[in-house]
Amino acid sequence: MAQILQPRQIDILEIARRDGRVEVDSLAAHFDVTPQTIRKDLNELCDLEKLQRVHGGAVFPSNTVNVAYQARRDMASEGKARIAAAAAEIVPNNSSVILNIGTTTEQVAHALRRHSGLMAITNNLNVAFILSEAEDVEVVITGGMVRKSDRGIIGAAAVDLIRQFKVDFAIIGASAIDASGELLDFDYREVRVAQAIIEQSRRKILVADHMKFQRRAPVQIGQLADIDYFVTDAAPPKSIMQICREANVELIVAT
Repeated sequence: MAQILQPRQIDILEIARRDGRVEVDSLAAHFDVTPQTIRKDLNELCDLEKLQRVHGGAVFPSNTVNVAYQARRDMASEGKARIAAAAAEIVPNNSSVILNIGTTTEQVAHALRRHSGLMAITNNLNVAFILSEAEDVEVVITGGMVRKSDRGIIGAAAVDLIRQFKVDFAIIGASAIDASGELLDFDYREVRVAQAIIEQSRRKILVADHMKFQRRAPVQIGQLADIDYFVTDAAPPKSIMQICREANVELIVAT
């Protein structure tokens, strides 16, 4: 007889599907339980071959992770393309920009390939590859650990390199946007890099499709009020629109 998963274990699997990896500490904080409880959940899920145990947490089996990331690329793909084109128009030629991890920032990278005199710093191997093919874009890539699920680079080494720069624009994504304006993600290590990117940028561009308003994630990147431009593909909820008005965030709905 197949073992019945507990509700928390089902939620852990869902987070792992979205992010490719789950961490004991962040899951314990998210579910408000002890790390020992999370370790027991992970061990049971690994015994059932639904996850693979790694130091500090667990990952989805590699074939499932790749499919999950490709699925995220395909979700709202037309909207992401419109977002990317609108975001790229904000960035002038002969400027500097940092792009972080995410399928929407990858689309922005495609749109930026036609720019000239651009310096691009990134912790995203996919973005680096896309922009490396552009004739007049200089690409700088961070060091650090490569996350296999999406080829994002995370960790202290990535933060250290980013803090050596002060750029004109940051282009960042988020896994979820709370109704009260918090920008959220799943991996605290990725969040630390995103926070460094925001700190080292003169102007901040958030790129996020409408599905981010319907998702939840446990780790806070920052506040929507700290962003200069918010580019999305559909009118956001009224609470988000109000935050943009009150904080002078330029809301761009790419149609």
